[in-house]
Amino acid sequence: MGTVTPADPHPSFLADKGAKVYVAGHRGLVGSAILRRLVSLGFTDVVVRTHAELDLTRQSAVEAFFAAELPRYVVLAAAKVGGIHANSTFPADFIAANLQIQTNVVDAALRCGSVRKLLFLGSSCIYPKFAPQPITEGSLLSGPLEPTNEWYAVAKIAGIKMCQAYRIQHGLDAISAMPTNLYGPQDNFHPENSHVLPALIRRFHEAKATNAPEVVVWGSGSPLREFLHVDDLADAVIFLMDQYSGLEHVNVGSGSEVTIKELAELVKEVVGFQGKLVWDSSKPDGTPRKLMDSSKIQGIGWKPKVPLKEGLVETYKWYVENVIAGKK
Repeated sequence: MGTVTPADPHPSFLADKGAKVYVAGHRGLVGSAILRRLVSLGFTDVVVRTHAELDLTRQSAVEAFFAAELPRYVVLAAAKVGGIHANSTFPADFIAANLQIQTNVVDAALRCGSVRKLLFLGSSCIYPKFAPQPITEGSLLSGPLEPTNEWYAVAKIAGIKMCQAYRIQHGLDAISAMPTNLYGPQDNFHPENSHVLPALIRRFHEAKATNAPEVVVWGSGSPLREFLHVDDLADAVIFLMDQYSGLEHVNVGSGSEVTIKELAELVKEVVGFQGKLVWDSSKPDGTPRKLMDSSKIQGIGWKPKVPLKEGLVETYKWYVENVIAGKK
């Protein structure tokens, strides 16, 4: 039942491409990238379900699905996600739905008896608000969380601990990966609750489309942020499924920082906005620096491949062809 032994007779994940792999959350930013990567690598039996077909917050439905499908591998990329506004308005939804999804999937993976390995995806928001930079895996539970999204963060921390507990007590080979800020195709470009990078793409595109003279961005532009293309994360997930079976969660970041000012200038260039970029320094900057220490996964042998500008060009192309074209 996913037990790890020194003389494990099982083939590695990448040598087992005919095995059934269940990707939970295949329509989201992360899940869709993992699905694309598995298919491109030649995995022939990838199972997915939409939310309408399988509600992961319903224990009986999840148990029935696992009993019927009997997957050998599980990638848990399904989650209820949202920005600061959504987290503060619907805290009960964020903590309850995420706890339910994780608990149901991890427990059903153990009970069905077929699962050899499970990977749980978290988020960098699990770390304390004032964690030393760059943030190592050891910073977990060393201080208070960012209050604006603690409901989501507490659920994700519980997911890490559940994977660890099921490994210790039941021998389930359950691992956890914590990605940094992600971007790429299938991102959320909603005007109210998108993250900084898709929000900048949308605003510069709309300013270009309306011939606006300027775009005003909050803050001074000085905070440092780290971004990872979602295809790099998908690559890291496959790598960890193949190479890692440790108790501790693993950070997945690009290892390179960019100021919000540099990011805005880059997006302006990629979009082709010809007007002015204005900084409203009366507005808050947020955390001055947020960088994850990804030396653990890089030490095992994984490195990101997509440069930020190249990734932004591709993401903007996807936005124009899918989000903008869909409105016409």
